[in-house]
Amino acid sequence: MTNLPGAPFFHYHAGELHAEDVPLRALAEAHGTPLFVYSQAALQAALDAYLAGFAGRNVAVHYAMKANSNLSILRFFAERGCGFDIVSGGELARVLAAGGDAAKVVFSGVGKTRAEMRFALEQGIACFNVESEAELEVLNSVAAELGLVAPVSLRVNPDVDPQTHPYISTGLKNNKFGIAHDRALGVFKHAATLPAIAIKGIDCHIGSQITTEAPYLDALDRLLDLVEAVEAEGIAIGHIDCGGGLGIQYRDEQPPQAGALWQKLFARADARGFGQRQFLIEPGRSLVGNAGACVTEVLYLKPGEDKHFCIVDAAMNDLPRPAMYEAYHTIAPVCKASAPLPPDAPLYDVVGPVCESGDWLGRDRALQVAQGDLLAVFSAGAYSMSMASNYNTRPRAAEVLVHGSTCHIIRRRETLEDLLAAETMKA
Repeated sequence: MTNLPGAPFFHYHAGELHAEDVPLRALAEAHGTPLFVYSQAALQAALDAYLAGFAGRNVAVHYAMKANSNLSILRFFAERGCGFDIVSGGELARVLAAGGDAAKVVFSGVGKTRAEMRFALEQGIACFNVESEAELEVLNSVAAELGLVAPVSLRVNPDVDPQTHPYISTGLKNNKFGIAHDRALGVFKHAATLPAIAIKGIDCHIGSQITTEAPYLDALDRLLDLVEAVEAEGIAIGHIDCGGGLGIQYRDEQPPQAGALWQKLFARADARGFGQRQFLIEPGRSLVGNAGACVTEVLYLKPGEDKHFCIVDAAMNDLPRPAMYEAYHTIAPVCKASAPLPPDAPLYDVVGPVCESGDWLGRDRALQVAQGDLLAVFSAGAYSMSMASNYNTRPRAAEVLVHGSTCHIIRRRETLEDLLAAETMKA
């Protein structure tokens, strides 16, 4: 395999798969499997790709931490000046624990509670991305009770098709997110009358794993139309938040390069007189997705008349995307076989131990594999550990961050004692 997702940071050397300069087999032997391995150089390269498109522009990067909220990942981005896009009070607590700056946090999500609003206001976050008229009223009330003013950006639903999986589409009028485009002007005008609300900007997020540029250009045009209308009413829009959602390579996708995409977006903004306005972006998957791989051990091979199964120790509780979205992840051996794969080699469904027929990681894969071998599931840096569960009372995996030839455990493997510690039995 010559085009691994995450290359060149994940690569073969002398037949063994490495993360940067560290062989994955050695990591698995030291820390067990399943094991998530992240490349710091890949994180840096992904961030640099965005920054390359921002020269001379006023842009703030807010990492969408729902993609991967490990404290070490958060600290990595915080140390490089990034802010954060959060969707819960718990995520704000993680930002603070990682040394992030609350003043660089934007709070998205359709169901913010009063307690979460209070916490965020008390910490002095940069902005709430308000997603409904009802939320706006509650936020005004909470801020007034605290004697504070809530900085807000209204998230607008532009009804633009992102051409992605329906579960991760967020900008169509039948999605739960944002304020309908045709209602937004009225909501801005109402927000301007609320005593504990300060309008800071406008926000838009149309989906995730977007692999073409057209939806972004369409959404930007719709957003700028609205900025013109709002400012014509005397309401200043300080920043324009274009969200995130840029896709990555899982198989053979060729999404736009982050820097090139933003150069085109700025060209469109320049043409309409908004090029020097402050812009916010909220990338998540595109920063961390291809920076991670999951190493898993082959437990059993189970041949069948119609299907052959490769049963591994990673499962849907570790890597939920295939079960949730029928998503494709590249799967490759950690140690290459010395002989090429024969043309009549069986195709395997790579499945986990969880007691569900939906527990699969890959279907119909050509693998030269034996019991005890190690496999790597690529593009596992986003929406894997952050969505992992303890279903079937399975402890969550360990995580390792590699930097050159060094590695650091950034989450220890859970124990069964961890899983039972919060529960009590009725006497």
